[in-house]
Amino acid sequence: MSSMRMPALFLGHGSPMNALEDNRYTRAWRGLAESLPRPRAIVVISAHWYIRGTGVTAMAAPKTLHDFSGFPQALYDMHYPAPGSPELAQRLVELLSPVPVTQDKEAWGFDHGTWGVLSKMYPDADIPVVQLSIDSTRPAAWHFDIGRRLAALRDEGIMLLASGNAVHNLRTVRWQGDAAPWPWAVSFNDFVKSNLIWRGPTAQHPLVNYLSHESGSLSHPTPEHFLPLLYIIGAWDGEEPVTVPLDGIVLGSLSMLSVQVG
Repeated sequence: MSSMRMPALFLGHGSPMNALEDNRYTRAWRGLAESLPRPRAIVVISAHWYIRGTGVTAMAAPKTLHDFSGFPQALYDMHYPAPGSPELAQRLVELLSPVPVTQDKEAWGFDHGTWGVLSKMYPDADIPVVQLSIDSTRPAAWHFDIGRRLAALRDEGIMLLASGNAVHNLRTVRWQGDAAPWPWAVSFNDFVKSNLIWRGPTAQHPLVNYLSHESGSLSHPTPEHFLPLLYIIGAWDGEEPVTVPLDGIVLGSLSMLSVQVG
């Protein structure tokens, strides 16, 4: 393992409005970027590229996607012009073989799960970024094991960054800004924090089996915002520290928990 191994991060991205706002979460994202080694490139696993199959952005200049509706015009006017990296995309194809990986050179780009956090962390948009999709046809254990394989990139100066939410149920959102979190959301968020480190078989990992928790299906009616976390804890080497640099639940049922491996 390299002494300059890059950390792996899971960030709870919350509302797209965080890209416009200055709050304790966005300031914490900026603080993380300032405290960590500068990556040579970043591979992002975002909840918002959830498709059948595995894809990777392979264009030199990915577009900024505004994959939401009903927000202020200022949010649609935002762009994150970070370069892509066809070379890194090819490295991912080779690293994940024999998993078939489609190199997307046109259709996708940076969704708001990516640029919403990176615009705060690295506002100059001068670090190459590649997105890796989440295969909706695969079970949780598969995503955890892909994280293990991606860990090799950390010794190449590449940051793994996953963007989702440890609790994500939009149907139970409390729209009052100061609303207390639902007790079941707190329970599941605590469950996640208590099980970030696991030395047993993947199939028995409590977070791989998150739906077994009494609040699992309520915290995640659909899996796409939880699965990114599995890539990051899968990238743990079994020895390095795993920390929670940021925590909190907003709008009753959106966790802003962040996890740092390394």
